[in-house]
Amino acid sequence: MNHVVRSIAYIRNERSEALDDNWDDVISTVELAQDVPGDALRGLEDFSHVEIVFYADWAEEVPPGPWHRHPRGNAEWPDVGVFAQRNKDRPNRILLTTVAIDSITDRSITVRGLDGIDGTPVLDIKPVFRWSMPRGKLRVPAWSEQLGENYF
Repeated sequence: MNHVVRSIAYIRNERSEALDDNWDDVISTVELAQDVPGDALRGLEDFSHVEIVFYADWAEEVPPGPWHRHPRGNAEWPDVGVFAQRNKDRPNRILLTTVAIDSITDRSITVRGLDGIDGTPVLDIKPVFRWSMPRGKLRVPAWSEQLGENYF
């Protein structure tokens, strides 16, 4: 079964490589595609954060990539399945990042910490509601805390 999605915006920033760390140093502008009206952003100025859903067109598809691996190739971390990590190399290369809004113009949103490289197609922009965030205490493995120490 084929599913059709379209790019509604594009990420614009100074990053041309999918490096793993220091994304908070990257300021990105999410620019609407030409066929998306600026009115689509109306009301977003009332929110502090958005979720950016984007397509990692630079990543490898799984398969043929591995369905499990050591995160970042680090043998000290466990060999876990692709669904137990947030690696860019995924079955559909769809990524999601929650970011704070710095500013909004007629046709763009400026954010910090969006871990997509310049030119990456954006599939959706979703406002973050207080009730849409995790409820209760999060449980995560220790290796994931180490992986994220310098990510943002």
